[in-house]
Amino acid sequence: MSLVSLKEIAEEAKSKQIGLGAFNVVLLDHAEAFVKAAESAGKPVILQLSQNAVKYHGAFEPIAAAIQECASKAQVPVVTHLDHAEDVELCRRAVDFGFTSVMYDGSKLPDDENRLTTAKVVEFCHAAGVSVEAELGEVGGKNGVHDPSARTSPEDAAKFVEDTGVDLLAVAVGSSHAMTTRGAVLDNELISRIAEVVSVPLVLHGSSGVSDEGIVKAIKSGMTKINVSTHLNVIFTTEVRRFLAENPEIVDPRKYFKAGNAVVEAEVRRMLTLYSCGK
Repeated sequence: MSLVSLKEIAEEAKSKQIGLGAFNVVLLDHAEAFVKAAESAGKPVILQLSQNAVKYHGAFEPIAAAIQECASKAQVPVVTHLDHAEDVELCRRAVDFGFTSVMYDGSKLPDDENRLTTAKVVEFCHAAGVSVEAELGEVGGKNGVHDPSARTSPEDAAKFVEDTGVDLLAVAVGSSHAMTTRGAVLDNELISRIAEVVSVPLVLHGSSGVSDEGIVKAIKSGMTKINVSTHLNVIFTTEVRRFLAENPEIVDPRKYFKAGNAVVEAEVRRMLTLYSCGK
């Protein structure tokens, strides 16, 4: 199984109207837990490394190598994906390193510049057989503030895909990054309208803020790739705090990380099954 193309598994998932789970790796523990969960569920999984996580580690290669190693040994299909990369050179490094997908995020740029730069990223990624995700407009709330007014125009989305040649497109439909509660209400009618006119699979960012029911409805309306990060951080931290409160004498991080990783693994397994919508 091991490393696979995001484009291929996303197109297959889209045709079956099921979702793909994409989870952010900050620590090696994350990659290990996500792969174990995927193997247990018998589902493919997308391991995402963000530009911010690279900055946290101070270098791309060490954490990227760990992710690639976990993926290569997996018994299920795994995509290694560079997430929210605003640096074109970082995209090139990910391609050269063997990642099978990158998300170039030019959403903060003027529209013309975003389209032009995204197209250039698509050109060198496709030459290497690497899939490309992009984002049209800024998905609300990157500073942690939920912005339900952020919306993507179906017509703009279709033209953006045509202009750039991207393989997946992240769109703004009511979710927000970094939400620690799950009360976001998605515009499923808009999702359906975008899915009707856009030829590539759609991506939901900020999924941590959406309920299980909301995610399932979004998938049935046309969403394919479901990005989750903050929700897993919340349950991991909650479990670690509980464990340390009950075991104040523990100082070995392996012991409290083991407790936190266990709940994350179980939740990822549950979500991967949920996203398959019974298929």
